[in-house]
Amino acid sequence: MSGKLYICPTPIGNLEDITYRTLRVLNEVDLIAAEDTRHSIKLLNHFEISKPLTSYHEHNKDSKGGYLINKLLEGENVAVISDAGMPGISDPGEDIIREAIENNIEVEVLPGATAFVTALVGSGLDTRKFAFEGFLDRDKKTRREQLEIVKEESRTMIFYESPHRLKDTLKDMSKILGNRKISINRELTKKYQEIIREDIDKAIDIFNERDIKGEFVLIVDGFKGEKTQKNNYDDLTEREYVIELINSGLDKKEAIKTVCKERKLKKDVVYKQVLDL
Repeated sequence: MSGKLYICPTPIGNLEDITYRTLRVLNEVDLIAAEDTRHSIKLLNHFEISKPLTSYHEHNKDSKGGYLINKLLEGENVAVISDAGMPGISDPGEDIIREAIENNIEVEVLPGATAFVTALVGSGLDTRKFAFEGFLDRDKKTRREQLEIVKEESRTMIFYESPHRLKDTLKDMSKILGNRKISINRELTKKYQEIIREDIDKAIDIFNERDIKGEFVLIVDGFKGEKTQKNNYDDLTEREYVIELINSGLDKKEAIKTVCKERKLKKDVVYKQVLDL
Protein backbone atom coordinates (compact mmCIF):
# COMPACT_ATOMS: atom_id res chain seq x y z
CA MET A 1 0.00 0.00 0.00
CA SER A 2 1.34 3.43 -0.97
CA GLY A 3 2.13 6.11 1.54
CA LYS A 4 0.59 9.56 1.51
CA LEU A 5 2.06 12.83 0.25
CA TYR A 6 1.38 15.74 2.61
CA ILE A 7 1.70 19.33 1.37
CA CYS A 8 2.53 21.37 4.46
CA PRO A 9 2.53 25.19 4.45
CA THR A 10 5.08 26.90 6.66
CA PRO A 11 5.09 30.43 8.14
CA ILE A 12 5.91 33.25 5.71
CA GLY A 13 7.69 35.10 8.50
CA ASN A 14 6.13 34.77 11.93
CA LEU A 15 6.66 31.28 13.38
CA GLU A 16 3.42 31.59 15.36
CA ASP A 17 1.52 31.16 12.09
CA ILE A 18 2.26 27.44 11.79
CA THR A 19 -0.76 25.25 12.54
CA TYR A 20 -1.08 22.48 15.13
CA ARG A 21 -2.00 20.12 12.32
CA THR A 22 1.14 20.88 10.34
CA LEU A 23 3.27 20.27 13.42
CA ARG A 24 1.54 16.93 14.03
CA VAL A 25 2.02 15.78 10.44
CA LEU A 26 5.69 16.80 10.37
CA ASN A 27 6.23 14.78 13.54
CA GLU A 28 4.49 11.72 12.09
CA VAL A 29 5.80 11.40 8.51
CA ASP A 30 8.76 9.23 7.55
CA LEU A 31 10.51 11.85 5.41
CA ILE A 32 10.40 15.62 4.93
CA ALA A 33 11.31 17.11 1.54
CA ALA A 34 12.37 20.76 1.85
CA GLU A 35 13.15 23.46 -0.68
CA ASP A 36 16.27 24.48 1.27
CA THR A 37 17.30 22.06 4.01
CA ARG A 38 19.56 24.64 5.66
CA HIS A 39 16.61 27.00 6.02
CA SER A 40 14.07 24.35 7.03
CA ILE A 41 16.25 22.73 9.68
CA LYS A 42 15.98 25.95 11.69
CA LEU A 43 12.18 25.71 11.61
CA LEU A 44 12.20 22.02 12.55
CA ASN A 45 14.68 22.57 15.37
CA HIS A 46 12.56 25.41 16.74
CA PHE A 47 9.60 23.07 17.08
CA GLU A 48 11.80 20.12 18.18
CA ILE A 49 10.94 18.00 15.13
CA SER A 50 13.54 15.36 14.30
CA LYS A 51 12.83 13.59 11.04
CA PRO A 52 14.92 12.60 8.01
CA LEU A 53 15.26 15.63 5.73
CA THR A 54 16.01 15.72 2.01
CA SER A 55 16.22 18.54 -0.52
CA TYR A 56 13.63 19.03 -3.24
CA HIS A 57 13.91 22.19 -5.29
CA GLU A 58 13.78 23.61 -8.81
CA HIS A 59 17.25 22.38 -9.76
CA ASN A 60 16.90 18.75 -8.63
CA LYS A 61 13.16 18.16 -9.01
CA ASP A 62 13.56 15.78 -11.96
CA SER A 63 15.90 13.37 -10.19
CA LYS A 64 14.61 13.85 -6.65
CA GLY A 65 10.99 13.61 -7.75
CA GLY A 66 11.52 9.99 -8.78
CA TYR A 67 13.20 9.27 -5.44
CA LEU A 68 10.25 10.68 -3.50
CA ILE A 69 7.70 8.81 -5.61
CA ASN A 70 9.55 5.55 -4.96
CA LYS A 71 9.53 6.23 -1.22
CA LEU A 72 5.78 6.83 -1.38
CA LEU A 73 5.17 3.68 -3.44
CA GLU A 74 7.15 1.73 -0.84
CA GLY A 75 4.63 2.85 1.78
CA GLU A 76 6.43 5.79 3.39
CA ASN A 77 4.58 9.02 4.18
CA VAL A 78 6.32 12.13 2.85
CA ALA A 79 5.79 15.80 3.73
CA VAL A 80 6.78 18.57 1.31
CA ILE A 81 7.57 22.02 2.69
CA SER A 82 8.85 25.20 1.04
CA ASP A 83 10.99 27.95 2.51
CA ALA A 84 7.83 29.92 3.30
CA GLY A 85 4.15 29.58 2.58
CA MET A 86 2.27 26.97 0.56
CA PRO A 87 4.29 24.46 -1.49
CA GLY A 88 3.11 24.40 -5.08
CA ILE A 89 2.74 28.18 -5.38
CA SER A 90 5.61 29.42 -7.58
CA ASP A 91 7.80 26.45 -6.59
CA PRO A 92 8.32 22.82 -7.72
CA GLY A 93 5.77 21.49 -5.24
CA GLU A 94 3.31 21.42 -8.14
CA ASP A 95 5.52 18.89 -9.96
CA ILE A 96 5.65 16.33 -7.16
CA ILE A 97 1.90 16.68 -6.63
CA ARG A 98 1.30 15.95 -10.31
CA GLU A 99 3.64 12.94 -10.23
CA ALA A 100 1.94 11.58 -7.13
CA ILE A 101 -1.51 11.86 -8.72
CA GLU A 102 -0.25 10.13 -11.88
CA ASN A 103 0.97 7.25 -9.67
CA ASN A 104 -2.35 7.01 -7.77
CA ILE A 105 -0.71 8.21 -4.58
CA GLU A 106 -2.99 10.04 -2.14
CA VAL A 107 -2.21 13.74 -1.75
CA GLU A 108 -3.38 15.76 1.26
CA VAL A 109 -2.95 19.54 1.23
CA LEU A 110 -2.96 21.21 4.64
CA PRO A 111 -4.27 24.78 4.92
CA GLY A 112 -2.00 27.51 6.18
CA ALA A 113 -0.03 30.68 5.51
CA THR A 114 0.09 31.96 1.92
CA ALA A 115 1.72 35.30 1.12
CA PHE A 116 -0.45 36.36 -1.81
CA VAL A 117 -3.76 35.78 0.02
CA THR A 118 -2.53 37.80 3.00
CA ALA A 119 -1.41 40.63 0.71
CA LEU A 120 -4.59 40.60 -1.38
CA VAL A 121 -6.96 40.79 1.58
CA GLY A 122 -5.06 43.73 3.06
CA SER A 123 -4.69 45.63 -0.21
CA GLY A 124 -8.01 47.45 -0.23
CA LEU A 125 -8.44 46.42 -3.87
CA ASP A 126 -11.13 44.15 -5.34
CA THR A 127 -10.87 40.63 -3.87
CA ARG A 128 -13.90 39.11 -5.60
CA LYS A 129 -11.95 38.25 -8.74
CA PHE A 130 -8.19 38.13 -9.05
CA ALA A 131 -5.41 36.66 -11.20
CA PHE A 132 -2.23 35.27 -9.67
CA GLU A 133 0.69 35.96 -12.02
CA GLY A 134 3.59 35.02 -9.72
CA PHE A 135 7.09 36.14 -10.72
CA LEU A 136 7.60 38.08 -13.93
CA ASP A 137 10.56 37.03 -16.07
CA ARG A 138 14.01 38.38 -15.20
CA ASP A 139 14.69 39.36 -18.81
CA LYS A 140 13.35 42.89 -19.35
CA LYS A 141 12.09 42.22 -22.87
CA THR A 142 10.18 39.10 -21.80
CA ARG A 143 8.90 40.87 -18.70
CA ARG A 144 7.43 43.65 -20.81
CA GLU A 145 5.85 41.13 -23.15
CA GLN A 146 4.22 39.45 -20.15
CA LEU A 147 2.83 42.78 -18.96
CA GLU A 148 1.52 43.52 -22.46
CA ILE A 149 -0.46 40.27 -22.32
CA VAL A 150 -2.21 41.22 -19.05
CA LYS A 151 -2.58 44.97 -19.54
CA GLU A 152 -6.33 44.65 -20.19
CA GLU A 153 -6.92 42.08 -17.43
CA SER A 154 -9.91 43.43 -15.49
CA ARG A 155 -9.28 41.33 -12.37
CA THR A 156 -6.95 42.41 -9.58
CA MET A 157 -3.48 41.06 -10.39
CA ILE A 158 -0.95 39.56 -7.99
CA PHE A 159 2.81 39.46 -8.60
CA TYR A 160 5.80 38.32 -6.59
CA GLU A 161 9.02 40.31 -6.98
CA SER A 162 12.57 40.35 -5.64
CA PRO A 163 14.17 43.51 -4.19
CA HIS A 164 16.75 44.05 -6.95
CA ARG A 165 14.12 43.99 -9.72
CA LEU A 166 11.37 45.96 -7.98
CA LYS A 167 12.22 49.39 -9.45
CA ASP A 168 12.43 48.11 -13.02
CA THR A 169 9.19 46.18 -12.65
CA LEU A 170 7.33 49.22 -11.32
CA LYS A 171 8.63 51.37 -14.19
CA ASP A 172 7.54 48.77 -16.73
CA MET A 173 4.12 48.55 -15.07
CA SER A 174 3.72 52.32 -15.25
CA LYS A 175 4.54 52.42 -18.96
CA ILE A 176 2.51 49.38 -19.99
CA LEU A 177 -0.34 49.16 -17.49
CA GLY A 178 -0.66 52.86 -16.74
CA ASN A 179 -0.66 54.64 -13.37
CA ARG A 180 -2.97 52.31 -11.45
CA LYS A 181 -3.52 51.73 -7.76
CA ILE A 182 -1.06 49.29 -6.24
CA SER A 183 -0.46 47.71 -2.83
CA ILE A 184 3.20 46.85 -2.24
CA ASN A 185 3.75 44.37 0.57
CA ARG A 186 7.24 43.90 1.97
CA GLU A 187 8.33 41.24 4.47
CA LEU A 188 4.77 40.19 5.38
CA THR A 189 4.29 39.04 9.01
CA LYS A 190 7.94 39.80 9.83
CA LYS A 191 9.38 42.41 12.18
CA TYR A 192 9.83 45.03 9.44
CA GLN A 193 6.58 44.37 7.58
CA GLU A 194 5.56 47.30 5.39
CA ILE A 195 2.49 47.88 3.23
CA ILE A 196 2.45 50.81 0.80
CA ARG A 197 -0.92 51.59 -0.80
CA GLU A 198 -0.37 54.16 -3.54
CA ASP A 199 -0.53 54.53 -7.30
CA ILE A 200 2.34 53.07 -9.31
CA ASP A 201 4.06 56.39 -10.13
CA LYS A 202 4.03 57.48 -6.49
CA ALA A 203 5.44 54.08 -5.51
CA ILE A 204 8.30 54.59 -7.99
CA ASP A 205 9.14 57.92 -6.32
CA ILE A 206 9.10 56.27 -2.89
CA PHE A 207 11.47 53.46 -3.83
CA ASN A 208 13.80 55.75 -5.78
CA GLU A 209 14.63 57.36 -2.44
CA ARG A 210 15.64 54.22 -0.54
CA ASP A 211 17.67 51.03 -0.54
CA ILE A 212 15.39 48.11 -1.23
CA LYS A 213 15.45 44.98 0.92
CA GLY A 214 13.08 42.09 1.50
CA GLU A 215 10.66 40.07 -0.61
CA PHE A 216 7.62 41.72 -2.20
CA VAL A 217 4.05 40.91 -3.11
CA LEU A 218 2.49 43.41 -5.53
CA ILE A 219 -1.28 43.74 -5.75
CA VAL A 220 -2.23 45.73 -8.86
CA ASP A 221 -5.66 47.11 -9.71
CA GLY A 222 -7.31 45.57 -12.76
CA PHE A 223 -7.85 47.33 -16.09
CA LYS A 224 -10.71 49.84 -16.04
CA GLY A 225 -10.38 51.30 -19.52
CA GLU A 226 -7.53 53.71 -18.79
CA LYS A 227 -5.30 54.74 -21.70
CA THR A 228 -1.78 53.35 -21.33
CA GLN A 229 1.53 54.72 -22.50
CA LYS A 230 1.61 52.23 -25.35
CA ASN A 231 -1.54 53.68 -26.87
CA ASN A 232 0.05 57.14 -26.81
CA TYR A 233 2.87 55.88 -29.04
CA ASP A 234 0.48 56.03 -32.00
CA ASP A 235 0.86 59.82 -31.99
CA LEU A 236 4.67 59.72 -32.19
CA THR A 237 6.86 59.82 -35.27
CA GLU A 238 9.11 56.81 -35.87
CA ARG A 239 12.08 58.77 -34.51
CA GLU A 240 10.16 59.87 -31.40
CA TYR A 241 8.97 56.31 -30.85
CA VAL A 242 12.52 54.92 -31.03
CA ILE A 243 13.72 57.55 -28.54
CA GLU A 244 10.86 56.71 -26.18
CA LEU A 245 11.72 53.00 -26.30
CA ILE A 246 15.42 53.71 -25.71
CA ASN A 247 14.50 55.85 -22.70
CA SER A 248 12.41 52.96 -21.37
CA GLY A 249 15.47 50.67 -21.39
CA LEU A 250 15.75 49.08 -24.83
CA ASP A 251 18.97 49.39 -26.81
CA LYS A 252 18.87 51.20 -30.15
CA LYS A 253 18.83 48.04 -32.26
CA GLU A 254 15.95 46.49 -30.31
CA ALA A 255 14.00 49.78 -30.34
CA ILE A 256 14.29 50.04 -34.15
CA LYS A 257 13.22 46.41 -34.51
CA THR A 258 10.18 47.01 -32.31
CA VAL A 259 9.06 50.08 -34.27
CA CYS A 260 9.50 48.28 -37.61
CA LYS A 261 7.49 45.31 -36.41
CA GLU A 262 4.63 47.31 -34.91
CA ARG A 263 4.32 49.76 -37.81
CA LYS A 264 5.17 47.22 -40.53
CA LEU A 265 8.07 49.29 -41.86
CA LYS A 266 11.35 48.27 -43.45
CA LYS A 267 14.38 48.60 -41.20
CA ASP A 268 16.19 51.14 -43.40
CA VAL A 269 13.17 53.49 -43.32
CA VAL A 270 13.39 53.81 -39.54
CA TYR A 271 17.18 53.57 -39.35
CA LYS A 272 17.67 56.67 -41.52
CA GLN A 273 15.62 58.72 -39.04
CA VAL A 274 17.80 57.82 -36.05
CA LEU A 275 21.33 57.77 -37.50
CA ASP A 276 22.46 60.49 -35.11
CA LEU A 277 21.25 58.75 -31.94
